[in-house]
Amino acid sequence: MLDRTKNPPDLPDASADEGSRLAPELPAAVDKPAPPVSRRRRLRLPLMLGGVALVALGAGYGWLSGGRYVSTDDAYIRAAKLMVSTDVSGLVSEVAVHEGQTVKAGDELFRIDPRQYEIALRNAQANLDEVKLDLEGRKLDYQRMMSDIAAAEATLNNDQATIDRYNVLVKDPAALSRASYDQARFTLDADKAKLESLKQQAAVQLAKLGGDPGFDVETHPLYLQSKASLDEARRQLDHTTIRAPFAGTVTEVDSLQPGQYLVAQTAALTNQGAVGLISDDKVWIDANVKETDLTYVKPGDEVSVTVDAYPNHDWKGTVGTIAPASGAEFSILPAQNASGNWVKVVQRVPVRVLVERRDSDPPLRAGMSAVVDIDTGHSRKLTDIL
Repeated sequence: MLDRTKNPPDLPDASADEGSRLAPELPAAVDKPAPPVSRRRRLRLPLMLGGVALVALGAGYGWLSGGRYVSTDDAYIRAAKLMVSTDVSGLVSEVAVHEGQTVKAGDELFRIDPRQYEIALRNAQANLDEVKLDLEGRKLDYQRMMSDIAAAEATLNNDQATIDRYNVLVKDPAALSRASYDQARFTLDADKAKLESLKQQAAVQLAKLGGDPGFDVETHPLYLQSKASLDEARRQLDHTTIRAPFAGTVTEVDSLQPGQYLVAQTAALTNQGAVGLISDDKVWIDANVKETDLTYVKPGDEVSVTVDAYPNHDWKGTVGTIAPASGAEFSILPAQNASGNWVKVVQRVPVRVLVERRDSDPPLRAGMSAVVDIDTGHSRKLTDIL
């Protein structure tokens, strides 16, 4: 039997061996380098400061340039337009244009039957010729009156010589009877009265001749009056042909037809008997700008214009004029600001913009909507806040 009390043979320690297997061998302690700082952390502070600086610079630039640019979309294209008619009445005999036709200044639009005005012109010409002949006759009649006066003066001188002789002979009844003396004296008085009457008639005729017996007939008032009547008749005849007063495009032509009787007094008011004409050259923009935006706007400022119909095209222009009153001042029913329920509303003041047009530009039609940007050139200064 084995003696269990005896010490067993030396065997490896299992617990120690297990512990050695569980515990890894640690290397000798060495110095580890610090982890590198990320790029994002390095740029965070500069980016934050740069963003604040950019915002500050943007705000400063916005403040310094504030009030320089004035913009409004309450703007419309305007053009010279006219309902072309005439001041003489009559039947429309011909319409020479059609809707949308382009015409030049002086081109014929339509015509009124001219026959009645041709008759009136001939009548006025005949009247003028008659007045001229009458004035020439008055000149000759005045010369005849002067001849009668000379003859009457000679007769009067003879009567005076006779009465002077009779004054000596009447003292001797045998030489001259009293009846003969009285007859000679009565003849002298009658011839004196006749001479005076002739002189008065000559004075009246001379006054009708303008005080100058050798006057030019064409300067006499009667001639000038007849000449004016002739000119008026010729003017009315000329106005039977209606022409374009300026270059443009015609419209509203269908309201006028041959055979229609045109009444001059109502043609332009009712547009019956008139042709519309829109100018192609005289085009501008009326921009209604808020009164609070007009602080620095002045004539001559540069303007940038865009039209709703052509969003990819722009025009250049300048401020032509600024209206002396707001648009409300010209309205039919102006606001009653004295009433108790008054509410302050920012008013609009019309600003006329003169547009620079190029041959390559699309057509601008009256009434189109536009957007204008006015460069006032104003800039603030840092001293303004000090």
